[in-house]
Amino acid sequence: MSDRAPQPVERQLPTEEAKDLLALVREIAQREIAPKAAQEEDAGRFPREVFTLLSSSGLLGLPYPAEHGGGDQPYEVYLQVLEELAAARLTVGLGVSVHTLASYALATYGSKQQQVEHLPAMLGGGLLGAYCLSEPSSGSDAASLRTKAVREGDTWVIDGTKAWITHGGIADFYTVMARTGEDGPRGITAFLVPGDAPGLSGAAPERKMGLKGSPTAQVHLDGVRVPDSRRVGEEGQGFSIALSALDSGRLGIAACAVGLAQAALDEAVRYATERRQFGRPIADFQGLRFMIADMATQIEAGRALYLAAARLRDAGRPFAKQAAMAKLHCTDTAMKVTTDAVQILGGYGYTADFPAERYMREAKVLQIVEGTNQIQRMVIARHVAGPEDR
Repeated sequence: MSDRAPQPVERQLPTEEAKDLLALVREIAQREIAPKAAQEEDAGRFPREVFTLLSSSGLLGLPYPAEHGGGDQPYEVYLQVLEELAAARLTVGLGVSVHTLASYALATYGSKQQQVEHLPAMLGGGLLGAYCLSEPSSGSDAASLRTKAVREGDTWVIDGTKAWITHGGIADFYTVMARTGEDGPRGITAFLVPGDAPGLSGAAPERKMGLKGSPTAQVHLDGVRVPDSRRVGEEGQGFSIALSALDSGRLGIAACAVGLAQAALDEAVRYATERRQFGRPIADFQGLRFMIADMATQIEAGRALYLAAARLRDAGRPFAKQAAMAKLHCTDTAMKVTTDAVQILGGYGYTADFPAERYMREAKVLQIVEGTNQIQRMVIARHVAGPEDR
């Protein structure tokens, strides 16, 4: 066996507590997540018991206040936890990111009473969340959503269908954006809907090319009655809440993409240093060495980009442009690196006996979720060149 196996990622962490946290995450990832990843992804099995373990270990509410059951960790640390989880299995890393996104509205815009009542269970009580913005006819144009919430006294009645919902049909709570007023972004309000609410149901999960262990499904709301005490923020504030949540959520996707790309690079290096042709490891050949160098460079650049955006967020400074850049670069990098990993493994890379082909299939969805990379380019251009002329 070669002595040139992949080395662990060198991380710059702000505290000893953060170092201990990452060590715990690596231990859980290596013991509980990675060994079952290939088999369970192939079977389309969602590892709910892993999320229960993560919750009991304090890993489902890391960036939120400790007073409500969170971990009080900066995004700089939380995102590196996501990266480690995604490297072990994207279904888990992405699931934690989506749960964090689903908790954002209440944690950031909810009343004190709402936070005391709901956040401890959401962040550390074993619950799993889902985020409901997209619909069958409104994806990138999210402000045109049609799901309606009509007020009847102190109760709202919600009707509509949400689409492409991670954890759809299995979540314990849903953060739902629904129209309560005029057309456009100003008529949208956010609600916290229990997963067992009468009238709420999940459709059969979508049949996807990758990430098969993570259920993605339509969520139907048929006369779902929600008390006004579960309205989050003011009436008409829902779209701004949704966009604010997505700025942070895009950083989560960026970190997951880097984790997936790192796993693909590690697999490629492991194979290239052990596989021998013409009497020596194929890693000795310049063509592959240059590919590996480019892969490593792009991953390191992506990691630096998402961490720079996270540090802006932690400092309370604007970070939307950097979040879009990180999501764009990191997910494009994941697609390129995973494709190159398949190439380095050659014929073996195209078989399910090695994880490279799974990584490549999983990478594609990261260029689509939480704003396609075309949308990210639009966001970045607006920050750099100003809004488009109308």
